[in-house]
Amino acid sequence: MFRVVIPARYASTRLPGKALIAIAGKPMIQWVHERARASRAADVLIATDDTRIAAAARGFGARVEMTAATHQSGTDRIAEVARTLRWSESDIVVNVQGDEPLMPHALIDQVAGLLLDNPGAGIATLAAPLARIEDLTDPNVVKVVADTGGRALYFSRAPIPFDRDGGPLSFAGARRHIGIYAYRVQTLLGMAALAPTPLEQLEKLEQLRALENGIEIRVTDAVQKPGADVNTREDLERATAELLRK
Repeated sequence: MFRVVIPARYASTRLPGKALIAIAGKPMIQWVHERARASRAADVLIATDDTRIAAAARGFGARVEMTAATHQSGTDRIAEVARTLRWSESDIVVNVQGDEPLMPHALIDQVAGLLLDNPGAGIATLAAPLARIEDLTDPNVVKVVADTGGRALYFSRAPIPFDRDGGPLSFAGARRHIGIYAYRVQTLLGMAALAPTPLEQLEKLEQLRALENGIEIRVTDAVQKPGADVNTREDLERATAELLRK
C-alpha cells in the first residue's frame, strides 16, 4: 500500500502559474492528478499553499491539503502533510511533481514497488538511458550513477560517468535521473529536519542531502519512457501536442 502526494505551488520563475495553465482543455494539475489516480495508490492528494490551486483541484474532485507558504521544496511540503495526517513512519508515499502531466502511472507503481522490495532503503527513484549526446553536458539533465546492487552513488548536473582517457564524448552507459520519488515516511520526516548539505547546495539537488547523510536511495531503469516535465512555454507546447494525440 502506498499514497501519492502531488506538491503544487503557483510561483514559477520560468512559467508562472503553470499548475493552472490549460493543456488540452484541463489545468495541468488535473492531468497529473489523473495519472496518479490511474496508479495503484490507496490515496492521492494535492498539497498546496495557494487558494487558486486548491479551488481548481477541488473543482475536479481532488483531495487537497493546505500547507505552509514557507516550504523550499516539494519534499518539505509533503513532510508537513505526513505530520499533519499522522501517517505511520513505515508508510510509503510517492512524490509526483505537479508539472508532470505526462508521467505514466506505471512508473508511479514501479517506484513504490522498488521501495517496498528494498527494506533497507529510505528512498527509491528511477532513471533512463540518455537519449542524446547533448544531454550528457546539459546541466538541466541530471545524471545518476549507481552501484551493481542498484544503490545510488551520486547525482550530478555534470557528465557522469566521465571517460578519463579522453576519448570521444560518449553517453554510452550514462543515465538521466527521472524526478519521481518514493519515501518511507520516517525518511521523509528525517530529510525535512536536516539542514541543507554542501553538495546539495553546490549542485542544487536535494537528493544529495540524503546521500550525504547516509540514506540509501535505490534506483532502477524506468519500465516506460516518461514524458517531459513542463518548465517553459516550449515544454508546454510539446506536452499539449502529445496529450492531444492520445
